[in-house]
Amino acid sequence: MANAWKRDRSPKLLTSNSLLLLLSLSFVLLILFFLSSRASNPDLKSSLNLNSQNTQFKIPPFDCFKSPQAHPVIANIVEGVKHPFLYALSDFGDLPEKPHKNIQRILKNKPFRKPDISVTVQDVLGKFREEGRNGLFVDVGANVGMATFAAAVMGFRVLAFEPVFENLQRICDGIYFNRVGELVTVFEAAASDRLGNITFHKLVGRLDNSAVSATGAKLAFKSNEEIAVEVKTIPLDEVIPESEHVLLLKIDVQGWEYHVLKGAKRLLSRKGTEAPYLIYEEDERLLQASNSTSEEIRNFLKSVGYDNCTKHGTDAHCTKKG
Repeated sequence: MANAWKRDRSPKLLTSNSLLLLLSLSFVLLILFFLSSRASNPDLKSSLNLNSQNTQFKIPPFDCFKSPQAHPVIANIVEGVKHPFLYALSDFGDLPEKPHKNIQRILKNKPFRKPDISVTVQDVLGKFREEGRNGLFVDVGANVGMATFAAAVMGFRVLAFEPVFENLQRICDGIYFNRVGELVTVFEAAASDRLGNITFHKLVGRLDNSAVSATGAKLAFKSNEEIAVEVKTIPLDEVIPESEHVLLLKIDVQGWEYHVLKGAKRLLSRKGTEAPYLIYEEDERLLQASNSTSEEIRNFLKSVGYDNCTKHGTDAHCTKKG
């Protein structure tokens, strides 16, 4: 009976010293696991690093790391393109009665319906690659990146201009999904013919139809609410160094195309094949809403040497003779 008290007493497994030792070991193991996971996945950092290029720009690129994350993130593979990529939606329509068509496709286990511009961009850049030519793709009116990522997954560097914050969030999603942070530089700005600020009209439920012109923003969706915001404007000539070769310039800005082109006069005045292949939206109703016309644009392009323009749907493709 002398040792009975020992059997009745609960063993003290964790003293203050042993508890401290256990916590210290756990902390060390956690640090080692974190460092090893970063070392084994170098793409995680590089995929979102937008500021690693040597080029110094007059306005700072949009920082995806500092941007609040959008919720929810809806993305899927794009169907039927030569170089597959993931595409994130920027707005969802009126849920649940009228979900975005691509939300419906996801629910039916189908890929995103391929945007025409994605196919066009890959076709044009594919021909340049066959010719051994390399350079930048400039995406003005990037929306959520259907053209940007079509080029980036082919290995081309991209400068993307987009003034709508919600769309910028989706571009950041796509940069991560497609692991193209070293190739894509994004600017939170509207390209124009002058440096400054301008009132921009976001269309709720159809952010892809947002425009400088309130009339242009609501042409196709008159019942949607329109919100006026102030955004930065910058000419492309103020951003793109003369040393950078631009292979392809795509502009889709809901009627503001003429002002974007005027702000890129120096770039467009380059000789022969040094000038970019140009794709821009040529919708007469949208242009008139922004007080310009397709004829005015064509005359301007002729003045800087673009002597060959053809219409492809609502887009115009323009080139210079070699």
